[in-house]
Amino acid sequence: MHSEIPTRTRLSPATSRSWTGPASLQGKRNPRESAERRRADHPRRGPRAKPLSPRGLYVASVGRAWVKARKHDRYYRAAKREGYRSRAAIKLSQIDDRYGVFREGDVVVDLGAAPGGWSQVARERIGPRGRVIAVDLASMSPIEGVELLRGDFVHPDVQARLFEILGEPADVVMSDMAPRLSGNRPYDVARALELADVALAFAERALRPGGTFLVKVFQGEGFRQFLDRTRQSFEGAKVAKPPASSGTSAEVYVLARGRL
Repeated sequence: MHSEIPTRTRLSPATSRSWTGPASLQGKRNPRESAERRRADHPRRGPRAKPLSPRGLYVASVGRAWVKARKHDRYYRAAKREGYRSRAAIKLSQIDDRYGVFREGDVVVDLGAAPGGWSQVARERIGPRGRVIAVDLASMSPIEGVELLRGDFVHPDVQARLFEILGEPADVVMSDMAPRLSGNRPYDVARALELADVALAFAERALRPGGTFLVKVFQGEGFRQFLDRTRQSFEGAKVAKPPASSGTSAEVYVLARGRL
């Protein structure tokens, strides 16, 4: 935005002060009187307000973003403090604390497991008699008591291999799979729902009657339809948003219980 530079107004002879010659020709002036006259002729102005510039707006917005990021970073710090590999572990812990996803001795399948935060939480909460099978296309460092399968879960061959490793009905199928975000929200929502559908189809086959399905999705077009499809295969399904999940994010979790 362009600012207008004010034009200096020239005083007319009638209103301007007349020059009366050098002080030496008029006798000495009282210094205090001279100072007072200077102050009267040129009153002091307060500090000029700085114009609001685009840079100022940028700094303010960055400050707000930093405060927001710092607020959520406390969950990252909490995860590191508790020995978890990701903030996602805090989200799962909060969901389990509220809804009771896991039970002692459960058989758990973790889809999209890397880097392993969810598998860590599940391993802790099901006790030594339970099992956790973790699947991801990305490499993942071993976790004691967790069985790892590396591969693209959406590929039928990988799912077949997973059923071989599983060898029994699962009590919990959970999926934190998400697409590589493009910044195009409708596209990202659609891709996330596609992955959720693949996870749902697997859960319908792998879960024992009464089993639990937990999946991450993004709210948007198609979300309600996915929720309805899930409810057709379970006694009930609800939407969960743990405190560690950003309030401005479209990310939510669908928790379905009681596999029919």
